Amino acid sequence: MSGGVDSSVAAYLIKEQGYDSTGITLKLFDNDDIGEKKEKTCCSLDDIDDARSVCRKLGIPYYVYNFKDSFRENVISRFISAYENGTTPNPCIDCNRFIKFEKLMRRAEELDFDFVVTGHYAIIEYNPESGRYLLKKSVDASKDQSYVLYSLTQKQLTKTLFPLGNMTKEQTRKIADELGLVNANKHDSQDICFVPNGDYAEFIEQYTGKKYAKGNFVDESGKILGEHKGIIRYTVGQRKGLGLALPHPMYVKEKNLAKNEVVLCDNSSLFSKELYATDINLISCEKIDKPMRVKARVRYNQSEQSAVAEQIDENTLHIVFDEPQRAISYGQAVVLYDGDYVVGGGTIYKV
Repeated sequence: MSGGVDSSVAAYLIKEQGYDSTGITLKLFDNDDIGEKKEKTCCSLDDIDDARSVCRKLGIPYYVYNFKDSFRENVISRFISAYENGTTPNPCIDCNRFIKFEKLMRRAEELDFDFVVTGHYAIIEYNPESGRYLLKKSVDASKDQSYVLYSLTQKQLTKTLFPLGNMTKEQTRKIADELGLVNANKHDSQDICFVPNGDYAEFIEQYTGKKYAKGNFVDESGKILGEHKGIIRYTVGQRKGLGLALPHPMYVKEKNLAKNEVVLCDNSSLFSKELYATDINLISCEKIDKPMRVKARVRYNQSEQSAVAEQIDENTLHIVFDEPQRAISYGQAVVLYDGDYVVGGGTIYKV
């Protein structure tokens, strides 16, 4: 329970279904750890107070688990390493994978709980024909979170409940309002929880104590166009914030770590039809044994794009899109869909 309205209503609904429930908030970091003095981040003292208030109203026990060490190792450190190595991380996927559905689920099993329940907008179904649990998009397309849940394993899907999957956000807020929950009208969090001001580079420098060396902006032929302020400050497809006066718009194409260069290009050079992904997880099938028509997303807010997916070995996918896709970024997830169902996904490592 993050202190937000979604997890609070999920707790109410699961209790109404007859489950013996306990509310849990995960303490993932201290505000001093992230250079934030105000109590306005996810799982702050205010959020803990809100979650505790909801549990008191629902009449269920409430506890706070300290997962700071695990979060530092599996989310924050991976986030920093990705930027330092020229890729674009997705910490929400890492948090789901390593914290909520691995460490928390392990703790739940140790304490003899049958399920972990969250306020995610997604649906879990069992397919008796295949004998597999499936992950399906939420009824509320604008809130669907299946993209960040693609790493769920079959075992985890059997032990997870998503009470909000068949509801809209409006319905969720209406229930919270009718119950008089303290957070019924609380705003949704938008930024990454440990980077509340959205300045990733500032966070990394503050957290690591490092200063990242300046270097050159170059075009695709190697011509120097100006000076960048540190390679961690730029992502593929970026145009704003380059600090250059150029005769025409240019965008970040890639980062050359060996030379500490940021390569810029015209918009047309950002498009690619193929990608390779590794560290894959498949949900709807055990293996993609022949080329498969799918819809694919290469970032959270992207609309699905038609493609053919092929599994070329145990841990690698090859995706070919019908139409070139803009600014595919190393380190981001590609998630495959068959209709409303998640086929699986992986981490993009080659374009």
